[in-house]
Amino acid sequence: MTPDAPRPAAPPAPLPVLDEVDHAVLRVLHRDPRAGFAEVAAAAGVHERTVARRLERMTATGHVRFTAALVPEYLGEGITAELAVRCAPGRVHETALALARRPETRSVEVATGALEVFAEFNTPDHQTLLTLIDSVVGRMDGVVDIHSGVVMRLLLTAADWAPYDDEPTRTRRLVMAGRGPRAPLAVDELDRGLVALLHRDARMSTTRLARELRVGESTARRRLARLMTSHVLHLRLHADPAVLGYPVEARFRIGTAHSRLGAAIRLLAREPAVRHLVVTTGTTALLGYSSHRDLADLHAFTSRVFGHLDGVTSTDTALLMRTYKRAGVTEPAAAPEGGTPSLPHD
Repeated sequence: MTPDAPRPAAPPAPLPVLDEVDHAVLRVLHRDPRAGFAEVAAAAGVHERTVARRLERMTATGHVRFTAALVPEYLGEGITAELAVRCAPGRVHETALALARRPETRSVEVATGALEVFAEFNTPDHQTLLTLIDSVVGRMDGVVDIHSGVVMRLLLTAADWAPYDDEPTRTRRLVMAGRGPRAPLAVDELDRGLVALLHRDARMSTTRLARELRVGESTARRRLARLMTSHVLHLRLHADPAVLGYPVEARFRIGTAHSRLGAAIRLLAREPAVRHLVVTTGTTALLGYSSHRDLADLHAFTSRVFGHLDGVTSTDTALLMRTYKRAGVTEPAAAPEGGTPSLPHD
């Protein structure tokens, strides 16, 4: 291979295999990411040491982790854009890797269909976005064309995908009812400092949070509780859907008459499989992602949902083939040095 030849895509690292105890641990932590080992152990019916060992093994693979971040869309901060980057043959993998390395990207994936890489960016303003598209992404080797859309409304996020729960999240219930988002919580520098610490360690003790922030423990506890009950903070257990038994992921775009947009949103929000949904600029107003146990489940979803949408002008569904970045963190599949073995049992 010549020095200028593109690097071929290496096979992704194997997914860890979880058993009933692993799922029992994750079920508790999915509902409360900061639950103590004693609480998790009592709910899972195992010893605290087992919980600690299982959690350490699962997070070591990179397919399970804790994330904490403020949601700029809910705070009205910056511009979120969805980019479809068309590539020359043989350049898809290299382009996806380059985009995943950008600090502005929150997600990067490759799906079936055209030779495109899909990426979500968040930039401070429109001028920064334009510079990024034209002077950065547009000048990458192998990039043929770029299509961009700006997110006008964030409806559902991965925090609203609840594979272990039958009941929808509070945000999903609001969207199902056709209600707008709750008023954003005002955050100050102390809140942002607290979130920065949680980003480093989402399960950091309140005592340590207070010490790092140089405030009283009661202040740290009160600030944390205030943020935890607000939709502007997403502190959650992040697990690769495939690890949880949902290996089939889809990306869909729906064009609909403006008068029927609200009805389409309410219908999609009622589907537990939908884990991300936004309204964007462009000819297709709705962009979403869904997770499924198999292709038959995906087919049933598209037949059931798309068939009941009124005023639809277009639909497009693509199967995700590889994810390079989620929630601002590079996925193990994008950097498969060595391998990730299946999780051993206790």
